[in-house]
Amino acid sequence: MPRAITILSDNFSDWETALLNSTARQYYGFYTSFATPGGMQVASSGGMLVTPQLALEDIALDGLDALIVCGGSIWQTPQAPDLTTLLAAAHARGIVVAGMCDGTRVLAQAGLLDQVRHTSNSAANLVQTGYAGAAHYQEVPYAVADGRVITAPGSAPVSFMREILHTLGFCDDNLLSYCALHAAEHGQIW
Repeated sequence: MPRAITILSDNFSDWETALLNSTARQYYGFYTSFATPGGMQVASSGGMLVTPQLALEDIALDGLDALIVCGGSIWQTPQAPDLTTLLAAAHARGIVVAGMCDGTRVLAQAGLLDQVRHTSNSAANLVQTGYAGAAHYQEVPYAVADGRVITAPGSAPVSFMREILHTLGFCDDNLLSYCALHAAEHGQIW
C-alpha cells in the first residue's frame, strides 16, 4: 500500500491537498496521514479543525512514498517549523517531495529547488527565501514535476494531484478522466 504524509500547519490552505489525499486514498488505495508540529490540532484558513495522526518530529521515512507540504500563511513567518533536514533526507531516499503555494518556500529553503524546474505562487515568493534556483523557475499556472520534486501555485490542486500520482506511477485512464472532469470547470468564462 503506497504511503503519503501531508504536513499541515496552523492556518493551512485547506483546498490545496484535499483532492490529492482523497483521490489517492479512495481510488488508489494509499495510506494517507497528516503531521503537524508537535502533533497538535491545527485550524485551516477556512476554520476546519484537523487532529493529525502524528507529529512532524515522529515522521519515519521508511516505507514512505510521498511527503507533501501544504501551503499556508505560517511558511512566511518566523513561527514556521524547520523542515530542512526532514525534506533533504526524504529527497535523498528518492521519496517524492512536493510543495504547494507557500509550501514551495519550504522546499526552496531545504535546497530542493536549486537544480530542478519548479514553480510557486510567484518567482518573488521564492526569491525571498534566498534560494539558488531562480534560473529554474517556471512561470506557469499548473504543477511542475522534475524528477521526484513537485511544486505548484496555490491555485493548482488538480495538476498537483496529477503530477504526484503520475510521478508515483499511477497514471491510468481513470486519473486522466478525473483530471478532465475537474478541468472542465475552467472552460467556463465569466
